[in-house]
Amino acid sequence: MDTVLDIKGLRKEYKTFALKDISFSLPRGYIMGFIGPNGSGKTTTLKLIMNLMKKDGGEVSVFGQDNIQFERQIKQRISFVYDESVYYEQLPIRAMTNIIRPFYDKWDQAKYEDYLKRFELDEKKKIKELSKGMRTKYALALALSRHAELLIMDEPTAGLDPVFRRELLDILQDILQEEQNSILFSSHITSDLDRVADYITFINSGEIVFCEEKDQVFERYTLVKGGPADLTPELSNQLIGLSRRDTGFEGLAIGHPQGEGLVFEKPNLEDIMFYHTKGAQHGR
Repeated sequence: MDTVLDIKGLRKEYKTFALKDISFSLPRGYIMGFIGPNGSGKTTTLKLIMNLMKKDGGEVSVFGQDNIQFERQIKQRISFVYDESVYYEQLPIRAMTNIIRPFYDKWDQAKYEDYLKRFELDEKKKIKELSKGMRTKYALALALSRHAELLIMDEPTAGLDPVFRRELLDILQDILQEEQNSILFSSHITSDLDRVADYITFINSGEIVFCEEKDQVFERYTLVKGGPADLTPELSNQLIGLSRRDTGFEGLAIGHPQGEGLVFEKPNLEDIMFYHTKGAQHGR
């Protein structure tokens, strides 16, 4: 399988936080959801991939090339959608695009203009006049008009209304089918990833909890609920992020625990992230 992104033992240390030996890989033609609570290391990892900050150890390979040694060549083949605006506030969209466009060899003006219409963006409007959602749409129009083989997105759907979020997810799936590109999609809106992701990488407190196919993740975990009397010591030890209430309990389990009176449900990604994070906070 052709690997587009390969990360091995990536480290970055701060005074109060450390990214600890991060390792995962993304095959060509797939969407990888990158999830984790705030402060878990998602944005730091993405910035290290883009060589926007200095790593303390490890390797990052993009298209089989070192991301620092071959940075210029690699960045011609990828697009990065930031979680914040990085454009000149006083410039209108047209002028901002005219500055950015010459940097990219595969710029497609026709495709760009099509996205402007699709996203209802007025080229005469200044960047400062755009809402957060409109800024995200503009960033996406730029990113999707370069025939990039790898699209890296940091919270791209934050600030977007549900209708456009759904449209964006359809666009991303169409891109993969038409061009065999790959997408690394960091988001706290896990319902988006429930729908489109092929792989899930979950990071918490600077460490990878798991990185695998989404279907395998859903097959492995079970959400377990029951009344107070159903929670035996044995079951309690099997549950991740156990939550107790006067009326009962619930928690995440690997596999399908045995027990009388238990209710089993299929968790979504938000459930899995929540209970793993809760379990880590309480040492379970």
